[in-house]
Amino acid sequence: MAIGWLTVLKMVPWGDVIENAPKVAQGAKKLWSSVGKKAPPDTASGGAQTSVADAGGSLAQLQAQVAELQVATAALHQQMLDSSALIKTLAEQNAVLVQRVEANRKRLLGLAGVVVVLLIVLGFKLF
Repeated sequence: MAIGWLTVLKMVPWGDVIENAPKVAQGAKKLWSSVGKKAPPDTASGGAQTSVADAGGSLAQLQAQVAELQVATAALHQQMLDSSALIKTLAEQNAVLVQRVEANRKRLLGLAGVVVVLLIVLGFKLF
């Protein structure tokens, strides 16, 4: 199972991931700022009500449908806000993860250099 993960990790273009991480984070912040500024639609049927006594059932039926649609729209708006907040959080976590991966990559290269130097020194001492 670990071999499968290693194969998958080797196939990831890490250079592109590291290069694009700030762009992803900025895009998520833009999304959050544009979605977060929008006010949810009014769920109250408010000023557009007309009280016509003669219209009877069809007007009441239309008003009920409008009220249902307003509630559904408000629910969708809340879901959109929740989703954009989640995307923003994930993008920030991704940016931090990419920074840590890059730091670990640099440390690994440094350690590899130290190991090579130690092997060369050890080779000269033994022979």
